[in-house]
Amino acid sequence: MSNFDHLDLDGRALRLFLAVTEHGSVTAAAEQLGLTQSAVSHALQKLRAITHDPLFVKAGRGIVATAHAEALAEEARALLATMKEFARGARFDPGVADLSLTIAANDLQRDLILPVFLRMLEREVARVRLRVIPSDAPTADILRENRCDLLITPYPPDGADILQRRLFRDEYVCFYDARMRAAPANAADYLSSRHITVVYPNRARLTFDTLMEARGVARSFAVSVTSFSGVAAFLRGSDMIATLPRLLGAGLMREFASAPVPDHPRVGDLAMSLCWHRRHARDPAMTFVRATLARASATAVKAARRATNE
Repeated sequence: MSNFDHLDLDGRALRLFLAVTEHGSVTAAAEQLGLTQSAVSHALQKLRAITHDPLFVKAGRGIVATAHAEALAEEARALLATMKEFARGARFDPGVADLSLTIAANDLQRDLILPVFLRMLEREVARVRLRVIPSDAPTADILRENRCDLLITPYPPDGADILQRRLFRDEYVCFYDARMRAAPANAADYLSSRHITVVYPNRARLTFDTLMEARGVARSFAVSVTSFSGVAAFLRGSDMIATLPRLLGAGLMREFASAPVPDHPRVGDLAMSLCWHRRHARDPAMTFVRATLARASATAVKAARRATNE
């Protein structure tokens, strides 16, 4: 092991190192990469010899990265991105392409757009592997650190190196269980109701809630969950209401009735954007992927609007 040096580094080793860093587990990293635990352990021994650092140390039942490993992780992401760009070249042929994509999206855009997007890609691209991770209320680092290739969000992060395009707009409506109550009859009825809302893990809130509070409109929140997918279980069989994007009515909220928000019909309209890092701006493969995703978004939103207006 002592004879290894920097010339023995390769992309697979860097990807493995990042997987162990992310999961804090050799077992989980092996499962993600489709390798045996012994193969991962052997590769880590090689990396330790190259970097002259233990890289990971035991912490309880898991492992944690050393300070040096945490610093190396950022460099490893940059190196992998450079290697990926180097290998792609200037041309892209979908018929022979092997695409591996990571897209950050929350449950609304994940369920609405990405199944349609994947089907479109699979019709044109030879091989596709898609990984979807939660975006929550993202910062620019999720793209800068190459944790995802694309980000779909109503909260586009700021940065001169972050590019974006608008995908669609939606509006907020009241969802309720029609077996338990009627739609809010007026503003007083709406404001006096008990509400369910979404507050993301980093405490970011829905645009609607933020703007209503800024206007001095007070509501009673009985329940808050960290994603749209958590709302239905609490709303079902209760007299509470949830003010959420209308397009959820075609998916996660399809079992519930919906109605406009009394006296506040257009507060906090939702603008969904597709974001990417500038390093992918002229990549022909990613240009193709972005165009396909935009088409998938238009198709999915059109179908969802038809469903929610029925």
